[in-house]
Amino acid sequence: MTVLILVFTIEVTATVVGQLLVKHAMEGSRTVGFTHPRILKLFAGGVGALTISFFLTIALLQHFDLSVFYPIQGSTVVIITLAAVIFLRERLTPQLLIGTLLISAGIVLVSLS
Repeated sequence: MTVLILVFTIEVTATVVGQLLVKHAMEGSRTVGFTHPRILKLFAGGVGALTISFFLTIALLQHFDLSVFYPIQGSTVVIITLAAVIFLRERLTPQLLIGTLLISAGIVLVSLS
């Protein structure tokens, strides 16, 4: 079970990193163009991380019920939101904060079942 938790942690981390890199690349492409080498590296890194996440998700689905796996994977929404505020300097509005807290509460409820 410890290995599965480690794999799940890597999967969530890859998802978060992938989303942040792709978003950062897309924002940068507005000023220097998508074909700029820095943008292409960010984009490729994001796609690579999301690819790792995809295949780890497939592997994890062999060990978890779907009804448990996806609500817990919903934690990525919370982590991505916080990471976007910290690393991409996005605004955390009251509505976004409340939504994130509701998602967190749902994850806790599912994990208790």
